[in-house]
Amino acid sequence: MARRLRLFKEQMTKAGVSPSMWSTRDDHFDLEHLEVKLEELEAELLEINANNEKLQHTYNELLEYKLVLEKVGELFSSAKNKAVAHQKELEFQTTVEGSIDSPLLLEQEETTTKQIKLGFIGGLVHREKSIPFERIIFRAARGNLFLKQGVIEHPVLDPLSGEMVHKNVFVVFYSGERVKSKILKICDAFGANRYAFSNDSSKQFQTIREVSGRISELKATIDAALIHRSTLLQTIGYHHGQWRLLIHKVLQRATMDCSSQVVAIFQVLETTESPPTYFCTNKFTSSFQEIVDAYGIAKYQEANPGVYTVVTFPFLFAVMFGDWGHGICLLLAALYLMIRERKFASQKLGDIMEMAFGGRYIIMMMALFSIYTGDASTTGFIKVRSTYPFGVDPKCHGTRSELPFLNSLKMKMSILLGVSQMNLGIIMSYFNAKYFKNNINIWYQFVPQIIFLNSLFGYLSLLIIIKWSTGSQADLYHLMIYTFLSPTDDLGENQLFVGQKLLQLVLLLLAVVAVPWMLLPKPFLLKKQHQERHQGQSYDLLCGTDDTLESESQSIAHDHDEFDFSEVFVHQLIHTIEFVLGAVSNTASSLRFLAHSELSSVFYDKVLLLAWGYNNTIVLIIGIFVFICATVGVLLLMESPSAFLHALRLHWVEYQNKFYEGDGYKFFPFSFTLLTDEDEL
Repeated sequence: MARRLRLFKEQMTKAGVSPSMWSTRDDHFDLEHLEVKLEELEAELLEINANNEKLQHTYNELLEYKLVLEKVGELFSSAKNKAVAHQKELEFQTTVEGSIDSPLLLEQEETTTKQIKLGFIGGLVHREKSIPFERIIFRAARGNLFLKQGVIEHPVLDPLSGEMVHKNVFVVFYSGERVKSKILKICDAFGANRYAFSNDSSKQFQTIREVSGRISELKATIDAALIHRSTLLQTIGYHHGQWRLLIHKVLQRATMDCSSQVVAIFQVLETTESPPTYFCTNKFTSSFQEIVDAYGIAKYQEANPGVYTVVTFPFLFAVMFGDWGHGICLLLAALYLMIRERKFASQKLGDIMEMAFGGRYIIMMMALFSIYTGDASTTGFIKVRSTYPFGVDPKCHGTRSELPFLNSLKMKMSILLGVSQMNLGIIMSYFNAKYFKNNINIWYQFVPQIIFLNSLFGYLSLLIIIKWSTGSQADLYHLMIYTFLSPTDDLGENQLFVGQKLLQLVLLLLAVVAVPWMLLPKPFLLKKQHQERHQGQSYDLLCGTDDTLESESQSIAHDHDEFDFSEVFVHQLIHTIEFVLGAVSNTASSLRFLAHSELSSVFYDKVLLLAWGYNNTIVLIIGIFVFICATVGVLLLMESPSAFLHALRLHWVEYQNKFYEGDGYKFFPFSFTLLTDEDEL
């Protein structure tokens, strides 16, 4: 009975009929009679709905049929007029240019010409599918057909989907049953509705009149059915509240009679507990999601960093490990694990092997990005190229200026990447706050954080780009240090553009203002918000015995914990200090990007080239063996985990720490097989 009442409520909501707020109270009721009545009303309502759907479907098909007949009639009439005009023109030319031999030629043509009877199919097709529909039909029939389309200006109600869509009328002329079967299959594949019609204009007009008459009859029938359905729903709505209250009382009385300790649930249970979090992953994305989950499970409806981690994590690893030679070695190892995936999945592996097999797709992505970044910077364990399409000029290898130049270049690139990653994390905090409608976090957390970070390190990134673009010799270290120590001093040779001094003063002032902006307003606003939320909750409404159940079903549990302002203020103070200091430390942490290539250069220069310089085969073999061992043991087995861990730190601290709370818990579906004997049901 409760299910039937919910069905009635849904139908009334769809029809725009509101239940009556007034209902009679009758303590003497017959539950069996009520059940029979609800069953009859449900059957009648479902029958009315089914009949209305059939009638509406037929009505929509007739409307389409009428449109097809009208459009096809126009196409046939225009084609007939053109044919008549063309025939008159030919007869006129024959009369004017006739000769003695002309009748003989005409008689010969008439005797040799055979008339071919063409079939035709017409209907409606979606406008966005009309071009591929025409192309595929033409290819299927190898051009042995003629297709004509006409555009319907206004949208048409589709009989199958019940939605208003734009359609085109089409007519296909063909010859042969084989071509006809192909056309019918293509029409079914494209969802084109086909309708029969005659090429005789008089029969077309007669069919249009018949269809119009049927449309009028169906329209009247549908209107009458809707009126009957509305009357039935109004009758149900008048008694809906009374029936619901009666069923509720029966459930309560049954609970009391059987002395049950479990109350029958007739309403949604309200809870303050946050729902669990579930992300749909596959074998490729699951390993990246586990990297995020190791930091913390996202709370319900929080932005998931795993979406960006699929790309940013292997890219930042490759920036540190950027070596196309070692990248190929990692790619071969990942491909080996992927090719033998089924075999390894069915075996019990060791701890290290199981960890490598679980992250096989991460290793593959890291290897591909390492090959790309290594090729972009022309870095590999064997440097053999004399020219370069892009990247760093290999001619500088071995010169005195190589180390200072590459260190300066990679340091500046590291700062640009680190600042970009931190800005992405702060921007994600804005979308989190916007989704949860937390304006306090937008104005007093996102705005001052984005201002502080870009006033200092965003400005530094701008100076780096300008210096690269102009080729200036300005000392950026000196410039940034004296921006804080002597902001009003003349810049001298370190000036990169006009108005730089004024811009520095403005940005420095914004950075100073952003710190108290983050610290002070938010705790006071949270306190005010807490007071407004709990104002007046110490009083409860007086309820009568008849309305007790209604009041209980609408009650919601509120959290009456006291607001500890000192705790909130200390937390905000720690958060502000952490962000200000973290902006400096996180930028400095990005300088780790330049370590791997220097280590690979040491093995290449001091081992392989040194052994190559001796004209001794034994020394060369020993040198190659030592180089291979160093490459596999140090760079692949030790340096790659080091770069992996630092990429992990960059994501957890520099990126996720800016917006990701990670205080949720995973969703696990209930299963009886997972219950133990000690668990209570």
